[in-house]
Amino acid sequence: MRFEALGLIPELLRALDDLGFAEPTPIQQQTVPLLLAGKDVLGAAQTGTGKTASFALPMLQRLAPFANTSPSPARHPTRALVLAPTRELVLQIDEAVASYGKYLPLRHVVIYGGVDIDPQIAALRHGAEIVIATPGRLLDHLEQKTVRLNQVQFLVFDEADRMLDMGFLPDIRRIVAQLPADRQTALFSATFSPEILKLAKDWLRDPEVVEVAPRNTVSTTIEHRVLWVEQEKKREALVQLLQRHEGQALVFVDTKLACGRLAAYLQRAHLNAQPIHGDRTQQQRQETLDAFRAGKVRVLVATDVAARGLDVAGLPLVINFSLPSNPEDYVHRVGRTGRAGMNGLALSLVAPEEQVRLSAIEKLLGQTIPSQAHQTAFSEANSTAQVARGVLSTQKRASKTQSRASFSSAPEKTVHDDVPEHWTRTSNRHAEPNRGAEFWPGLPWTANRRPVVPVLLGGTGRRDA
Repeated sequence: MRFEALGLIPELLRALDDLGFAEPTPIQQQTVPLLLAGKDVLGAAQTGTGKTASFALPMLQRLAPFANTSPSPARHPTRALVLAPTRELVLQIDEAVASYGKYLPLRHVVIYGGVDIDPQIAALRHGAEIVIATPGRLLDHLEQKTVRLNQVQFLVFDEADRMLDMGFLPDIRRIVAQLPADRQTALFSATFSPEILKLAKDWLRDPEVVEVAPRNTVSTTIEHRVLWVEQEKKREALVQLLQRHEGQALVFVDTKLACGRLAAYLQRAHLNAQPIHGDRTQQQRQETLDAFRAGKVRVLVATDVAARGLDVAGLPLVINFSLPSNPEDYVHRVGRTGRAGMNGLALSLVAPEEQVRLSAIEKLLGQTIPSQAHQTAFSEANSTAQVARGVLSTQKRASKTQSRASFSSAPEKTVHDDVPEHWTRTSNRHAEPNRGAEFWPGLPWTANRRPVVPVLLGGTGRRDA
């Protein structure tokens, strides 16, 4: 199917052609006709599947009859409102609206917190048919009466589950109370919780449900891998991986403090890395994002603030330096790679104490993630080479025959007899077919499909500290 079959107007088709887009994604194929027909939509789609265009295109087309070049603000009342949880996401949506609507004289304004409100007030005074906003800053404008929403005909909630997670529900209820009851509403999210479905009953009227993939799943173009490593060895392992990976990488951590410290550590290791987190100013964050998108920054270390809305074309690698406490955040983190049908790798550095978080993520995904031990107890050269070949460069993997021969020469167990049984190195004879040696040649696997972390202090019976 081509975009022409969706019934889009020539101005939108011309803009899509300029962008090199010819065929709609599955979410676009299903959603665009419904929204063009005036239906409310409850949409679930994997991040990176074209969700933004699925509501931006019909929104622009439904507003096209009101497009005009008049300088009068009265001729440009706000007719569409898009709510999203983060500054990065509203900026991404605004860029998409600008690209798709370049041949339509419709005005759009993006408003978010963390920056001076005065330029936003000035832009709103000039009039804008489309307002793209975070809930908190939009409430500021409503309280100052710098924006009017009484003519809104088209309402979009994007990443609605994240807005609930961030505590925006009271703000959203106050905003919705300012809108006309007679409107078209679309609610989109990569994940749907029971709370979201309950709220959809209040906000949407007889919605058409569009779910192009099982709930809480990620794109099939993403390859998932786990690298088991002691917490104290994670920074060293990360440097080794990045030194053997030539492209850009997005690295996620749990806290703002850890974000800054890890970026500094990578810089000391002569890696071009920059941090992005909530304590940095909006200008600093935007400059860092722009540099990363332009390829001037190779490694971006981020908290979950960047998990929503960060769109870097062709990003090949996402690394979870620490697993998120909320399994659904894993979906949004790894969704930064493998976008628009391109292949991507999601690699998680997992310490033994993070087993519970990993299990929760695997339960959410409905799959067991193939895993490998970071073998710092073995030969340093062989260990890092195996990691580089097995995790980051499939073209450079050793042949299975060579790997099995190498493994067969290894002892059945380590010589540390005083180490607890669950910390010993076992052979790969328990590996399932098509797992273990098939994925990671020459690496030890246990009966429960987990490799045992072989980072040991010889003769002490303790983990390496």
